[in-house]
Amino acid sequence: MSRAVLSIILLLATMPASGFGAEDPQSPAAPQAQHPPNRQDATPDASAGARTAAPPAIPAADATDPAKLAEPKAAPDAKVPGAVPIDASSYIIGPLDVLAISVWEQPQLNCSCTVRSDGMITVPLINEIKASGLTPLELGHVIADALSAKALVDPQVTVNLMAPHSRKYILYGQVRAPGERDLIVPTTVMQAIMSAGGFVDWANQKDITIVRGDKRLKFNFKEVIKGKDTKQNILLEPGDIIYVK
Repeated sequence: MSRAVLSIILLLATMPASGFGAEDPQSPAAPQAQHPPNRQDATPDASAGARTAAPPAIPAADATDPAKLAEPKAAPDAKVPGAVPIDASSYIIGPLDVLAISVWEQPQLNCSCTVRSDGMITVPLINEIKASGLTPLELGHVIADALSAKALVDPQVTVNLMAPHSRKYILYGQVRAPGERDLIVPTTVMQAIMSAGGFVDWANQKDITIVRGDKRLKFNFKEVIKGKDTKQNILLEPGDIIYVK
């Protein structure tokens, strides 16, 4: 065997002993990459006695709906749908009037009632109370005082007129729509005739009578329409009868 081949064999035989290609038993293992644990791994095991957090509460739809949050609350003195537009400080309540009574933020006390012939109405928690002869504003104060006596704190009461049946006048004779009318707002003789559609063709427009109790008041439509003696165009009162010949 040649000297060169022998030298290569001897070199290969001595490589493990000198550390070539072998692992060093003294060197530490290479560190492994660390990854953050996912949410499930981080949750304690309930079976091991760990206490799990309660799921978050889901708010009601009305609490998060922008449309609901933007809805304005009705004012304590807001008019209810269908209420008659009157002056609550001057209209005098009478028998047969229909009232809507509402208590702010106390819907269980709201009610609709008709004034009886004795002038009384029935209201929740209070029972009977007199309404006839009072204005809606005054009646609201009376009801509020009665509710305060029942330990209700600062009640805000609104009384709306739904049907004014206690104040009426009558159109009779030669008008297009004779009959009984509710006297809701201040109304003159001429306004009453116009609201009845005016005269029929053969009506006597110069000789009209307003019957008021034992009085007989005259009204000449022809004069008033021309601006003459306009004082005869009086405001009507409950119970007036307008007679057109």
